[in-house]
Amino acid sequence: MKLAFSTLGVPGLPVPDVLALASEHGYHGVELRAHPEEPVHPGLSPAERADVAALFRGSGIEPLCVAGYARVAAPGDDAAVLGELRGLLRLAHDLGAPFVRVFPGGEGPHEEADAIAARRLGTAAEDASALGVRILLETHDSHRTGADAIRVLGPVGHRQVGALWDVMHTWLGGEQPAQTYAALAPQLGYVQVKDIASAEDSTPLPLGAGVLPLTECVEVLSRGGWDGWLCWEYEKRWYEQAAPLPGLLTAGRDHLLRLLGEAA
Repeated sequence: MKLAFSTLGVPGLPVPDVLALASEHGYHGVELRAHPEEPVHPGLSPAERADVAALFRGSGIEPLCVAGYARVAAPGDDAAVLGELRGLLRLAHDLGAPFVRVFPGGEGPHEEADAIAARRLGTAAEDASALGVRILLETHDSHRTGADAIRVLGPVGHRQVGALWDVMHTWLGGEQPAQTYAALAPQLGYVQVKDIASAEDSTPLPLGAGVLPLTECVEVLSRGGWDGWLCWEYEKRWYEQAAPLPGLLTAGRDHLLRLLGEAA
């Protein structure tokens, strides 16, 4: 498996500095938080996109994903959500990133939210296919577990639409790692790892210092023969009191490599 970290852990850090951190600490890729307050977002000009892509190529670090904020199950007009999603797809294509992350964001009865999300993702799948980018629905908010996500992904049934497994949200949803993997394996794009103190305190901690079942997750993935990406999403942007991520990156890498070695 390859290792990455999210720029959510280094808010606002310029791309060259992000790539230097990845190289220095032994990570293979970076998940790019796509928000206007970050260096990488859909408002970049063609020249700016080309510059970012060139920085990645020159560093040998891979742009894993454009992590957007489109909420595909949210009520409202399809056109606005699809427009946002298509902008993220074009950005990922221009940067050479294989994935775009979207949230569910559903409200009300899950049957209605499922249908809205499946309709939008099915429509956007054709754009994704044309651009060579895959849309990943994260286990999050209204669709926290693998069982929730598959209710949307099953009806879509398109190879360019898959799942992003956030291990915190499936755990908070009461789902065991083996259950999540069984639900998502055919559609799994990659896995976001993290650690927290408890269900009541989600302040990010160093990997292995909290309660999340990272050992079980890695074991399940290894037993399944899955060889994709593990991405550390350290939510520093939302928790100013959390320790700075750069000082934790080497220990985090070593922890994941130890889990992978033990699971082999």
